[in-house]
Amino acid sequence: MNSNLILLNDDTLLSDSIDLRQLSPLTLSFIGDSVYDLMVREYIISLANRPVGQLNSRKVRVVNCRFQAECFSLLQPYLTEEELTIYKRGRNAQVHSTPKHADRNDYHMATGIEALFGYLYLKKDVVRLRELFRILQDAIHEKVQ
Repeated sequence: MNSNLILLNDDTLLSDSIDLRQLSPLTLSFIGDSVYDLMVREYIISLANRPVGQLNSRKVRVVNCRFQAECFSLLQPYLTEEELTIYKRGRNAQVHSTPKHADRNDYHMATGIEALFGYLYLKKDVVRLRELFRILQDAIHEKVQ
């Protein structure tokens, strides 16, 4: 067995020795982007079985910097101090480039939302992830209907 391999436990691919508070906000955002994307996809398919092209066109309406930035104003009143701290770390992270189509401020706010979703996912707090997603559900529904 390779001595460089990390031993994994049963419910995560991460080592128990990883302190989530020590992960960079961009690392949290990296995983949180996928978590948010997956939750949106799950919600969209719960509405109707559609061709993949239609599913994707609905998904991109809410998996983008502008919409994710808008999500913060919906979530802010419900965030704990810890969650707000994680969001701010993500929002304030030093990114070296932004996508051409994205407003820089929206991109930073979206990075904060993604960092929060990534943190909660890695913390295995799926209940809280679902609670926050439910807060966004009406706004998401409007866009993907």
